[in-house]
Amino acid sequence: MRYIALLCTCLLLIACDSGPAVDSAPGPAQIVRLSDSEIKGLDPQKISDLSSLRVAADQFEGLTRLDAGGVAEPGLAKSWQNSSDGLIWTFALRENLRFSDGTAFDAELFPALLRRLRASGTAAPALALFGNITSVTAPDRTRVIVTLASPDPSLPALLAHPALAAIPLHRIHQAGDQWTSDRPMIASGPYRLADWKLNDHARLERNPLWHDGNAPTPTVIWKPMDDSLSAMRLFLAGGADIAADYPASRHQWLKQNHPEIIHSVPYLGSYYFAFNTRTAPFDDARVRKALSMAVEREWIADKVLGVGNIPAWGLLPPGLAGTEPMRPEWADWPREKRLQAARTLLTSAGVDAANPLRFEIRFNSSAEHRRVAVALAAMWQPLAVEASLFNSEAALHFAALRRHEFSLARSGWIADLPTAENFLLVHQQTNGAGNYAGYDNPEYDKILALAIAQPDPARRQSLMRQAEAILVADMPVLPLYFYVTRSLVAERIAGWKDNISNVHPSRTLRIRR
Repeated sequence: MRYIALLCTCLLLIACDSGPAVDSAPGPAQIVRLSDSEIKGLDPQKISDLSSLRVAADQFEGLTRLDAGGVAEPGLAKSWQNSSDGLIWTFALRENLRFSDGTAFDAELFPALLRRLRASGTAAPALALFGNITSVTAPDRTRVIVTLASPDPSLPALLAHPALAAIPLHRIHQAGDQWTSDRPMIASGPYRLADWKLNDHARLERNPLWHDGNAPTPTVIWKPMDDSLSAMRLFLAGGADIAADYPASRHQWLKQNHPEIIHSVPYLGSYYFAFNTRTAPFDDARVRKALSMAVEREWIADKVLGVGNIPAWGLLPPGLAGTEPMRPEWADWPREKRLQAARTLLTSAGVDAANPLRFEIRFNSSAEHRRVAVALAAMWQPLAVEASLFNSEAALHFAALRRHEFSLARSGWIADLPTAENFLLVHQQTNGAGNYAGYDNPEYDKILALAIAQPDPARRQSLMRQAEAILVADMPVLPLYFYVTRSLVAERIAGWKDNISNVHPSRTLRIRR
């Protein structure tokens, strides 16, 4: 019995945090944020999931950072200049920069950060994002020069990514991967990790040596909540200040009963179905356009989804290449006029009641995807179209897309950065298996290449818009709507600003007094 008692005591000690109990409820000096998953890692160069990146962005700052509206602003650099050809960027550092442990650093840190990012041992999942950077150099202790292979006006936003933030290489050289076990963790941003209890919470406290002084709120608690319904219930019970998501099925109820706390905002994501243009019937652009003309996008966004999605006829969300998303002329036609035009196109392609169009709509298992697929099949019935449904688990679904084993399949894109090219490059012929539709138009590739090489932002945007117009005219994909993000924010929180990137740094939030 003494042995069993001792064993139980040891197991209890192992299972519990050895430190003092932590109050993880909202308080006068503490903001509690619910993320949709547990943190996967603490090294900002070795993570890719959104929950980990959000916590990393609170702790580590780069040459730039994102403000409350998701726009790049000076971070560790106080200013920057760009050469006329758009290839050379010079960043001037702030004075007397220090990590939270008091260790000073200067411009020489940043070339070393890029070397570590690109080292095979790092296995950085975000490495491809920085492929356009040819070099990072430090001509002296106060300046960092970033040289690009092609112009990129969005470089300041890219450099705000935690993967190139200042991390304590002096500590990493001493401890290797164990540096993330330090408590508090050494940080360069407004907060530092004081405590992490797996599947319970991560507690961040102010970094006393942050260059901007004290962050507005002394403590930030991040709590993982895999189930959005449970997160919503905890939030409504007063157990959190911010929930990163809530169930789409509760949107209307929340809108009616708690309109002051819900935020449903357009996001950097396009939802579409990909046509397999390599084989019949969708190697014929007339067939693709006819099906697109028959789709009631407003009805899908409002009735099928009902969470504020914006109907889409193009790929680029509002603001990426103009204030208004692309909308073809026929989008404003009455339904009967569109159906008649679609019938004419299909007839010219050999489709009629005697020769109906038969194909399979493939989608990955999800109630939302199924509802959309059912709606599409119903909208196409007046056109002598017989569409069947096939669903599979996500991994199998996207494996089939890469192997080109589909006719029409659910797809979409969520961008890493708020840039038009992040959406358009996916559909280049050179994208290989990632170009699910097999789209191949040399004119599209040419215009897009011109856009990428253009340093002038206005001219670049115009060319991106031209490329999108070519894509929409060819219709290798069937755009339906733009994604939205859903968040709950308590009334006591100030500083929250809705934005398309869904970026809300903890340093920009404060508690109302």
